[in-house]
Amino acid sequence: MPMPKIVTHQARLLTVNVNEQGGVPGLPGVTLTPLFLDRENGVWVLYAKFEPGTTLPTHFHTGTVHFLTTRGIWNYVEYPDDPQTAGSYLYEPGGSVHPFSVPADAAEPAEGFMVVHGANINFVDGEYHSIADAGAIEEGILRAVAKGLAPMPKYFRPGAAAVSTAQASAGASEALVAEA
Repeated sequence: MPMPKIVTHQARLLTVNVNEQGGVPGLPGVTLTPLFLDRENGVWVLYAKFEPGTTLPTHFHTGTVHFLTTRGIWNYVEYPDDPQTAGSYLYEPGGSVHPFSVPADAAEPAEGFMVVHGANINFVDGEYHSIADAGAIEEGILRAVAKGLAPMPKYFRPGAAAVSTAQASAGASEALVAEA
């Protein structure tokens, strides 16, 4: 059998290094580095940093989550005996409900890589607050950049071509994200 014909060619690898770009402030105590945001299919891939004492609102996952902790310690409030530390991989099935928390006395921020399918429906004091999905994450990043809170990060999202912002021509320097 002959080699298949190349259907999707790119001039360079589609790659982003989290160490080569700063994160974007999210909720208080949270810094997000977007890697891949797919609004249409509801997939978001992030590297996130959570400062000691950070507790996220209780949220309901409409889809699955894969989370690899790379630094620090964190836990879900209702599972204090299951702390996640560097090297821990967590799988969350759709339908999970919990608040994420980093102990206030943690020696360092908690950091990790996550792949999220669907949305987080956020609740404060038992009442609906907001939805976090690929589109909401992207809108928050664009707002933070527009306010001068962070430089525009390089990340990928589905599109017609696979190019990175670094490869964009001077005339296309207003491109906000890499199209993948």
